[in-house]
Amino acid sequence: MRTNSLLPRLLIGAYLVVFFGYLLGPLIVMSITAFNSPSFPKMTPWECLTFEWFDVLARDERILTGIENSLIVGVGTVILSVIMGLSGALMLTQIWPKLRATYYTIVIAPILIPGVVLGISTLVFWDRISIMLGMSTGGILHNGIFLTILGQSTFIASYCMLVFIARLQRFDTGLTEAALDLGATPVQAFRKILLPFMKPAIGSAAVLAFLASFENYNTTTFTFGKFPTLTIELAQKVRYGINPSISALAFIIIVLTIIGALIHEIYRRRQQLALANGAPVAAVSGGFQLPKIFRGNPAAIILVLLALGGASTIWFSQSYSPGVCKMDVREQKRLIQEERIKEIRAKRQLELQQKQLKSPDSSGDIKSDAPVTQSPGKGAFGNVFDPGNLDKAAPKSETEKPAESPGKGAFGDVFAPKNLDKATPKDD
Repeated sequence: MRTNSLLPRLLIGAYLVVFFGYLLGPLIVMSITAFNSPSFPKMTPWECLTFEWFDVLARDERILTGIENSLIVGVGTVILSVIMGLSGALMLTQIWPKLRATYYTIVIAPILIPGVVLGISTLVFWDRISIMLGMSTGGILHNGIFLTILGQSTFIASYCMLVFIARLQRFDTGLTEAALDLGATPVQAFRKILLPFMKPAIGSAAVLAFLASFENYNTTTFTFGKFPTLTIELAQKVRYGINPSISALAFIIIVLTIIGALIHEIYRRRQQLALANGAPVAAVSGGFQLPKIFRGNPAAIILVLLALGGASTIWFSQSYSPGVCKMDVREQKRLIQEERIKEIRAKRQLELQQKQLKSPDSSGDIKSDAPVTQSPGKGAFGNVFDPGNLDKAAPKSETEKPAESPGKGAFGDVFAPKNLDKATPKDD
């Protein structure tokens, strides 16, 4: 029995290790490379502990501008997407039941459209609208921030609507009907009954919309204009080469995400404990009370430890200098490089010696392994280009017969040099 129960546990444990390793492994590797000294992000070989890449990140104007633009676009996308998503979800509950399937399909369709198509269509559509309205080229309809918010909201609003639909399925419509019967206006019924019920869904949809906007690239790459977002800047940096400052940015984002998750878990645990003790929901919607936060809430303890670790790391980075470590690593690299150079030279010397080795033939002469090069031009024209022909053409000695005078032939020796002496008149 123990063997039968132990095997499933081992399989489940192995599956969880592989699953979380697959999900969190790249994030862990990226976080470690932010503290390694090489100029290219790598985890091994480990050289020196350094915090300089955070300083490089803080001085990178392009990345900081991209973060600023991403935050502006994210806030605008959240506002527009939440409003459109909530309106679409409420409309779905109010229209004729036979049209709900068709309406639902139309509203969800942008999720299935590729982001590239959405980006191009957004750019072309609002450009045509600007031309129809007679607006100038530099107007708001050509602004990169405005176009990016519109382009991203076209499909992010559908995600928000799905969140609101899931929440509305648990809403009792009799509450709003009772409020209307008691004299409340539709706006008052919405503000005091439906809106408080939708607050958790609004928060979830806002977080979802912001994250989807912050990491979007396909749609943004056609609409950003002169306002590149963080993803655009990162894509351009990767194209031309990166340094570990990108890893530092990834580490900061991961830490902020963990802190946000811990805060949400603290609030959820506190709310569950209050409801378990019989307290109403409104009683736990106020601020945090420190003595009660840590009761049966490990997320609060982890958050405190994380805060202490972050504070101690910042203090340590102010006094730590990796200069000595870098000098040692540089010296080790120099020694390794010299050894490799010596090995390469020795290998080349050995290859040259092997090439120069010659084997003796039967006559006792040394026979070279290299093939004998023939004279150039040896072929159809014989050996006319043989360098030895120059020696043959030169006279061997002074006693040899001199060359005949030029022009010797049908005209005699009229062109002989001695005729010049005969033709010259003698002195008086």
